[in-house]
Amino acid sequence: MEPKGVEIVEVTTPAQLREFIRFPDRLYKGCPYYVPALHSDQKHSLTKCASLQYCPHVLYLAKDAEGRTVGRISAFVNPRYNERYSKKCCRFGWFDVVEDFDIAKALTDKASEWAKAQGMTQMHGPLYYNTLGKQGMVVEGFDHLPQFNNLYNYPYYPVFMERLGFVKECDWIQYRMFGAHLPERLGRIAEALMSRYKLHRADVNALKKNHEMGMEFIRNYSEIFSREVYNFIPFTEAEMEEELRQSVSMIDNRYCSIFFDENESLAVFDLNCPSVSRAMQKARGRIFPFGWIHFLKAMLFGGDTVDMVLTGATDKWNGKGLSALLHYDICTRFGDSKKVRYFISNPQLENNKAVQVWDSYPDKELYVRRRCYIKDIQ
Repeated sequence: MEPKGVEIVEVTTPAQLREFIRFPDRLYKGCPYYVPALHSDQKHSLTKCASLQYCPHVLYLAKDAEGRTVGRISAFVNPRYNERYSKKCCRFGWFDVVEDFDIAKALTDKASEWAKAQGMTQMHGPLYYNTLGKQGMVVEGFDHLPQFNNLYNYPYYPVFMERLGFVKECDWIQYRMFGAHLPERLGRIAEALMSRYKLHRADVNALKKNHEMGMEFIRNYSEIFSREVYNFIPFTEAEMEEELRQSVSMIDNRYCSIFFDENESLAVFDLNCPSVSRAMQKARGRIFPFGWIHFLKAMLFGGDTVDMVLTGATDKWNGKGLSALLHYDICTRFGDSKKVRYFISNPQLENNKAVQVWDSYPDKELYVRRRCYIKDIQ
């Protein structure tokens, strides 16, 4: 039941879609930790992205008595996920709401109603269609600036989720390292691995120019995370093509490490980039007319923070300790930098063994904890 004076409406027109995309910019206005998503990227994700070829979805807005938007939510079903894990689960995302529990309930109830009509028995989120997008509600670290590809939310969000009957499904954690101080033991291990396995650092720019090599990289990424990451969904060819197009501009030799073995086959990779979160705040969701200038400056000149975006090893090299090599590489590259002060790890599941590598860093702190919630809707 909708609260008095509030109406939940389905997004069916271009004007409603624009309102859906821009609502968070008003909700978080003045918040120093909110990083606006690019409006053009959001429109693509909500209307044209490759995952929508097989994921049915719906968008809802909450409107008050004066016609003002006071909340939004999207519900979607990934049938490939449900088939892989033998579930009947609906995902929700793009969930934002003013500090009013009744409105939050009305939005999630509407999403649940749609999910049940699709034959679903559970709902979880916030998630994206697949593992490539933003996911996880902030439950710790509200006073930290998120990476460009991560969500932010006010502290009342998780309070609402618990009141709504949602429970924890899983947590992702991120660490912040202070400086690229190389633990002595880690350096010795990395040098031994390079020699023992005859590994060498690849030219990242070559990957950008070679479509076949780029697609092979994405395929390896999909296979790696299918094996290791909870709830991961292998990508379709269309999703891999889309990811390659979108991410190639972020790849830079100065920040990324890709190691090949003696047969020129991919062994292990670590994709990083200078933080563009401040640039996105300045752009305010728009590339044009001047937003691109802020991005260009951030990518060319960097800042005091490096975002660690993606790390993995192929099947052949999994479990051989090559994460030490990646951390050795980034430490030797930035260890003497007078500009770079912080390194922010990508979100990793709290029970992932890869998280243990951060124990090698004495100067670190838990930066953000993100949570996926789940609820039975039968």
